[in-house]
Amino acid sequence: MDQIASLLSDPTAWVALATLTVMEVVLGIDNLIFISVLSNKLPEHLRSKARRIGIGAALVLRLGLLATIAIIIKLTAPVFEVFGQPFSWRDLILIGGGMFLIWKATTEIHHLVDPGPGPDRLNAAVVATSMGAAIVQILVLDLVFSLDSIITAVGMTPHIPIMVVAVIIAVLTMLLAADPLAKFVHNNPTVLMLALAFLLLIGTTLIADGFGAPIAKGYIYAAMAFSVLVESLNMMARRARQRR
Repeated sequence: MDQIASLLSDPTAWVALATLTVMEVVLGIDNLIFISVLSNKLPEHLRSKARRIGIGAALVLRLGLLATIAIIIKLTAPVFEVFGQPFSWRDLILIGGGMFLIWKATTEIHHLVDPGPGPDRLNAAVVATSMGAAIVQILVLDLVFSLDSIITAVGMTPHIPIMVVAVIIAVLTMLLAADPLAKFVHNNPTVLMLALAFLLLIGTTLIADGFGAPIAKGYIYAAMAFSVLVESLNMMARRARQRR
């Protein structure tokens, strides 16, 4: 209690909380895009449930990782080297998660470009996956994004209460944004392709980070923001043509 009281009276703690909260919200965008894309493949009455389960699991994982902060810090220690490049458990998890994202996004793009005899990904009446399969895939990526999120938090502040509050606020923000984002992606097929391209980009950055060549997040999010701007202009142009 004394620690919490001292933090409440410390202006730098409030600045750290605000900064970390923004960082956690931004880092949660990757997780939210994946959950939105995957949940849209379920029957309509299960989509919101899948999103809530996925985001709830993300909160549990993040808080659980915070409870084992000493172990998390050890995950960044090198465990072996390959050609002079050290690898830690964190690196291996990021590489594995990045490869999974690239595989998943590539598979979905292939189904959109060349549907073949399988389920139509753009038809809301067709179920493209099962609830169990969707939850398992969401949990796998939740673990990867949660680990990266908590390691970022540890690097920004030494105070556990600040980390906990920032994580809770970020996950609640994800929960509020999940349904509107998923519906927007579902109602705009070209946005779905853009979201899958984002997943490819995110997967590549995770692998690069795991191999010790991290790409600055600012560049990644700037590229994503520019792509969203271009797609927004395309949507406005299509609507103008339809009105005419």
